[in-house]
Amino acid sequence: MDVVLYFLIGIVAMVIVVKLFSWPLKILAKLVFNCVLGVVLLLLVNFLGGYVNIFIPINAVSALIAGFLGVPGVIFLIIFKLLM
Repeated sequence: MDVVLYFLIGIVAMVIVVKLFSWPLKILAKLVFNCVLGVVLLLLVNFLGGYVNIFIPINAVSALIAGFLGVPGVIFLIIFKLLM
């Protein structure tokens, strides 16, 4: 009986540990996806913006804004560039 109880406690503990470690991985995966999408959008804006004279330099600040915020960050950078 003790072996079955320890086995069940081990299974529950393992499920809890897997849940705890999978949560930060989901956040990290979303952050990586936003970073890649932000850089691709910055490159696309710079490529297509050449026709309408809009250029957003890809530096640490613009990459962080586009990476953390994704599409809204790129839109913010475009609006900021148009206002300045």
